[in-house]
Amino acid sequence: MMPRPGIDHDSPIPYYVQVIDVLKDGISRGEWRVGDQLPGEQVLCEMFDVSRTVIRQALQSLTQEGLIVRRKGRGTYVAEPKISENLAQRLTGFYEDMVSQGYVPVSQVLKQRAIPASAKVASYLEIPPGTEVLEIERLRFVQDEPLVLVTTYLPYNLCPDLLHLDLTHQSLYAILHDQCNLTIVRGRRILQAVQSNEHEASLLKVKKSFPLIMLDSVSYLKTGTPIEYYHALHRSDRLRFEVDLFHALKQGDAEN
Repeated sequence: MMPRPGIDHDSPIPYYVQVIDVLKDGISRGEWRVGDQLPGEQVLCEMFDVSRTVIRQALQSLTQEGLIVRRKGRGTYVAEPKISENLAQRLTGFYEDMVSQGYVPVSQVLKQRAIPASAKVASYLEIPPGTEVLEIERLRFVQDEPLVLVTTYLPYNLCPDLLHLDLTHQSLYAILHDQCNLTIVRGRRILQAVQSNEHEASLLKVKKSFPLIMLDSVSYLKTGTPIEYYHALHRSDRLRFEVDLFHALKQGDAEN
């Protein structure tokens, strides 16, 4: 079913914005469901009585929002909704974030070994280079789809039991707390847009140079000791980060 165009050609609102609103409304009301193909550009031009430039601008905006996906030579389709993560603002892990939304995350453990810390890892964990650390590389799945590739480093002497534990269906943070008596109380996380290399693309089932969201994180115990450094690559087409912002009132300020 196609939505009624609803374009007001006398409105000061740009045509492409009106087209976006109508298409969004059609998707939200289920007129097009996930995986459904939208009408072609020419059909949309006729529906809205606008130029192809307007339609392309609207579709480009919807693509950037992740609401649709454009497949060369095949058309435009309603995309899978993105899964939200709160890793940028809360001391939770991917496992906890997914479970809180009703998903069942699964990890494929690619590496789980004790190695000498490189200079980079040592600097994050504030230990001498060459100190033994645990390296754990996992491919994280939700609904059988690989979404995150993460490599974690922890001081071996603080959690040696992790070397042999099965992390396929478990939260690393829960294990650290419950079995190693280690509680993370604060962290520092850095977000950056990057492109996948060939190895990363193969694991995440995307094309080489695909846009990814990189998250580098260092987590600390109450004593101030770094307990974990991880480097995570998130698929930008399937995940998004949500951050709550608050205004910090100075003493004496009146609330508005």
